[in-house]
Order: sequence, then structure tokens, then C-alpha cells
Amino acid sequence: MSLSLRDLRYFLVSVHPYDSLEPQVLDELIPKFRIQTLSAGDTVYERGAQLDGLYLVHAGEIEVRDETGTQVSLLGPRNSFAERGLIRDGIAATSARAVADSVLLMLPRADFEHLRTTQSMAARFFDRRRNAPRRGSDLATSRVDTFMAAKPVTCPPETTVQQAAKLMHGHHISSVCIVEDSVLAGIVTNRDLTGKVLGAGLPGTTPVDQVMTTAPLTLSPADIGSDVLHAMMEHRIGHTPIVQDGKLVGIVTQTDLTRFQAVSSAELVSAIARAESAAEIARVTAEIPRLLVQLVAGGNRHEIVTRLITDIADTATRRLLNLAETELGPAPVPYLWLACGSQGRQEQTGVSDQDNCLILDDAVTATQMAYFSKLARYVSDGLDLCGYFYCPGDMMATNPRWCQPLRVWQQYFRNWIAKPDPEAQMLASVMFDLRPIGGDGRLFERLQKDTLAEAGRNSIFVAHMIANSLKHTPPLGLLRGFATIRSGEHRNTLDLKLNGVVPVVDLGRIYALRGGLTAINTRARLQAAASAGITSPAGARDLLDAYDLIAETRLTHQVACVKAGVRPDNFMAPSALSDFERSHLRDAFVVVKTMQAAIGHARGLPG
Repeated sequence: MSLSLRDLRYFLVSVHPYDSLEPQVLDELIPKFRIQTLSAGDTVYERGAQLDGLYLVHAGEIEVRDETGTQVSLLGPRNSFAERGLIRDGIAATSARAVADSVLLMLPRADFEHLRTTQSMAARFFDRRRNAPRRGSDLATSRVDTFMAAKPVTCPPETTVQQAAKLMHGHHISSVCIVEDSVLAGIVTNRDLTGKVLGAGLPGTTPVDQVMTTAPLTLSPADIGSDVLHAMMEHRIGHTPIVQDGKLVGIVTQTDLTRFQAVSSAELVSAIARAESAAEIARVTAEIPRLLVQLVAGGNRHEIVTRLITDIADTATRRLLNLAETELGPAPVPYLWLACGSQGRQEQTGVSDQDNCLILDDAVTATQMAYFSKLARYVSDGLDLCGYFYCPGDMMATNPRWCQPLRVWQQYFRNWIAKPDPEAQMLASVMFDLRPIGGDGRLFERLQKDTLAEAGRNSIFVAHMIANSLKHTPPLGLLRGFATIRSGEHRNTLDLKLNGVVPVVDLGRIYALRGGLTAINTRARLQAAASAGITSPAGARDLLDAYDLIAETRLTHQVACVKAGVRPDNFMAPSALSDFERSHLRDAFVVVKTMQAAIGHARGLPG
């Protein structure tokens, strides 16, 4: 496969940590990558071999196995591997082979080491990956409340065995917990019904307490996965009730353990890439909440968690584009599907709607527009089915306004910059976070370059954008308290999105406009702004730390929602935090407010 330097650059700016590199650094790095084309079954390297360099999957699938022959990773596009061996001693501790026709980008060992030692973001990324727990050990060290079923099915002791069997069948489960006065009295499993009831010829009217296992072995939510594994192996059981303060709060089965170990971003990406319909993709994306819980429980930083979750949305979008072209036929002219909002910034969490658009080649005719209208509808409907719900503000490619030739998009941005009225400020805020997802990336390169240059030169536009960004303020109240929502469904909670991460997102966008920075991810924008001298070193460090705390608090809250069996949201009650946590969160909000005031005063605006 032949890849031009332009193709490589377009690909690498969508891959972390390369997306955070300064343009000059990236341009110097690109020619050093070596392209390797593999057929399914080809070996990349064997365990014990001298590693040539860092591998990055451009296309296809790579399987990595450990010394026992167990598969530890199934890697799709944008995934790196072999960095652990390179950092340690240059010897492969695993083996890797292509399970599908694949294209790899290999960065020679010396160039990888230079990148890691000279670029702080690359060092943090690869060192964190090296030190992160490997799949397979996550279960053993994760708390039980991370993977237990939080709402076990129960029944009272007088329930008949026939009724218990119906309960299990109706809920597609293999056990029922027997509870009396909120206290666990016993457990009945499919094996009990088979052996103790059918095998003994007992009638279906037999009370369940006559065949249940009394005083079953239990664990607490604070125990860890290895405790469950050891208990199941030692006592030869497949169901472990979880009890806290004498009350049944969950149950862990062998199926729960298998599911927890099976879910990973790589497996989800792989499954989506092979899906043959939107419904198949939806069955995969339904696993995202469990992946969110597992990633956070594994101690991953927020920017890694959101990046991995966004990768799944990107893959789903590209697969839907492929399926649409299969149904509709090849596109009549080149096009580019782009995402904005949280997907554009690679910051998706457990709850996201869709924000997208289409840029078409200027050669498109009025007749051909009908094709792209159908394409947009196919993909947008598919994304909605997959849990990426329709944008309430209709910022989608299905809206004809956001499905236009390149020349129209160029005029959009010129108008927004020249006449920054309130609507233009709002639209510009969304569209300055555009990121290519699928199609011809060249349609975006010139648009981004020209727009950033023109926006940076227009001080009036930047001043209006600053004023618009200051409308989103941290939730600070008087006397070191929080300003919670006062009424409605979310009364007495903090909106960790609108008043938490959004003010920092807005600051990052302003810094990018002022400095002509091409980074789209918020954290990458903040780091690039510090490197370019747009923010002071001290201010940049404080803002990064504040953003990390706010973003991680938001993810922790969403994980708590998943564990409670409700859909993740952004509304957290301050009472859910300890005094220590509340104090630090408030300090983080103060830092954001201070940085907002600084950028406002710099433009003569109220802070």
C-alpha cells in the first residue's frame, strides 16, 4: 500500500499522542515512519525477538499473545504496540501477528526513543501505557462493585420452586436470592432445581427454602476480583451474593466475570468494523457503559478514557458510512464526514449526542445532492440507534445547512468571522471543533488553515468569541460553597458538563484561535497554548490540573450512575463528595474562574 506524506499526516493528527505535537515536530517525524503491508496470518514479531521499533496500526487487525499463548490484545486502527519492550530492553515479551490484511506504520527504535525523551506528552502517554495493568489482571485487582450485578432478583422463602424457576427464566438468569426481612437467607440456582427438585421428584409447589443453600458464602462490594475468583475455585460455586451492612446489594456470577474480562475498546472496535448493519453496531455500543466502568476502575486518566470511547464512535461512524455506500452505491464526488462537539474534540463520555456535518467537493451538482442527503440520513439514523442521539440543535449532516460544498463552508466561516453576531458566535464555537472522521481529508486541510489564519487576524471576532465563552461560568457560590441548580429535575446538583468542563473547553478554543493552533482536543489545546506562550507556565499548570480534576470527577459520577443501574448523566449532588473532595473541586473551579477573568481583562471584557 502506498501512503503519501500527506496521507500519513492526515492519519497521525487523529492519533494520540501525535495529535498534540507541534506542527514542525510532526512534519519532521512523519518521514521516519516505515510502512509495512501484511497479509492475514503474517507474523509481525515473535516473543524474544529484537524489536525494530514502535508499531502503529493504520489498517487491519493485529493479535498480541503473551508467553502462554493467551490473546492479550486484538488491535485495530490507531492502536500502538511494542512500546513496553522498547522502553524496557528492546526484547519482545509477546508475539504479534496479523489476523486480517493489515498496514502498519513502524517508527524505528531510535526515533521512538527520541520522541519519548523530547516530547512530554509522548513520554506521559507511552510511560503510562507501559505501567498500566495488562488486560487479564484488571479483574483480579478491580473492586467487586465494579462488575457485580447491582440489582439481584430476589424472592421470599415461601415462594414455590416453580415460581422461582419462572423468575429465572423470565430474567434470563441462573440463580435467585432468597430474602427475608431484607436479610439474605439463601440462594437457589439452576443446579439446585435440577438436582434437588427434578432429580428428587419433588412437586413444583415445594417452598424454595426447602431446597435453597442456606447461609451462602458472601463478599462485600469493597472486596476485589481475586477474592471472588478464589472463593469460586475453592468452594466450587458459580454465584456469590454481595452483602453490605447485612443487606443484599448485588451478586457476581461466572458470567459477570467473563463479561468483565471480555470488554475492551479494541474488541468493541473490532466487532464494529465487522458489523453488517446498524443494529449489529448498536449491540456493540451498548457495552460502552461497562467499558467506562472498567476503564475508570483500572485507574486510567480521563483523557485516555474519553479518547478510547471516542474511538468507538469514530469506528461506528466510518462503518455506517461504508454500509451506506454499499446500499446507495459509490459517492458521485469526494466528500468528508466530520464530527464536532465532544466527538470532534475526542472527549466523549458515557453520554453523548451526535454533532456532525458533511463537506462536499465543489464539483457536486444539484442532482447529486440527493445522494448525500440519503447518505446523511442513513448514518445519522444509525448513530441514533447506536445511542448517539440526534442533536437537539439539529447540528447534523441531515440538516441541508450542514451538508454543503467546500466553497459554501468557506463562506460560512468568512461570514461568522466578519460579522460575529450571537448566532455566529454560537456556530463558530461548535464548528471550530471540527475533526475529520471519514472521507477525503483534503477537503478540510485548506479550510482549517485559512480559517484559523483569518480568525486570528480579526481581533474583533476573537473579542466576541471571548465574551461568548465567558457566559459559561463555574458553579461558585458565596462563602466557599457551590452554586447548585435551583429548580427543576436536577435541583441541588452541579452540572459537571455545562458549568464544569465546558468553561475549560471554551478557554482552550480561545487559546487555539489566538495562537492559530490546530489541536482540537481541549487538553492538547491547553498544552499547546502553554508551549506557544499564550498562557503563563504557572497558569497553564494550574488550569491543566483543574481541568483534570473536574473531568475525572465527572467520569467518576457517570460510573456511579452505571453502577446504580441508571443512564449516565452530568448532574452530581455535592453531597456525593467528601469534604476533602468538595474543597479541591471548588479550588479547581476557582482556577477556571481566574483564567476566565484573565482572558476577559486582556480584551477589556468583564471577568
